[in-house]
Amino acid sequence: MNIVCLDMEGVLVPEIWIAFSEESGIPELSRTTRDEPDYDKLMKFRIDTLKEHGLKLKDVQETIAKIDPLPGAKEFLDELRSITQVIILSDTFEQFALPLMKKLDWPTLMCNELVIDEDGYIADIKMRCEHSKLTTVKGLQSIGYDTIAAGDSYNDLEMILASKAGFLFRSTEQIKKDYPQLQAFEDYDEFLNAIKEAL
Repeated sequence: MNIVCLDMEGVLVPEIWIAFSEESGIPELSRTTRDEPDYDKLMKFRIDTLKEHGLKLKDVQETIAKIDPLPGAKEFLDELRSITQVIILSDTFEQFALPLMKKLDWPTLMCNELVIDEDGYIADIKMRCEHSKLTTVKGLQSIGYDTIAAGDSYNDLEMILASKAGFLFRSTEQIKKDYPQLQAFEDYDEFLNAIKEAL
């Protein structure tokens, strides 16, 4: 029994923080897990930067409402879900992801939660568990699933390397160079065919 675990941002939808960085005109918010492997450090930096500029959760959500899935992502996901079980494993947050899940026809998503203060600012993050992607993949394996995983960033590598088959999708040149053993794809059709072969 197989289950495919996909990262969300950069694989199915654009990077939320890059879109918000462009919309808000704050270039330092464009840093993602492609640039900073330490997610806690990255989120603390983002929360501090938002507060410094007087930006609240609703400001980020207004940008997210304008984001559409990457071209071809919904068709890719629809076809994949017609042949196997799929879970999206993301380090994003429910308050960010739900509008995007609606545009993808509500696939199963496992992510985290933001802590919002009484003024509407993002105060903290509530992670589901340590190493959430790896922990989830190992949990699925412990109940009898073979996992196939794919993502684009440093925070996806643990689940990719722990799976029966793992792929990079639209990753950075540095990550592809550092992990030459992983097949890397830029195109949804080729990516889908590789997953089908691994099933």
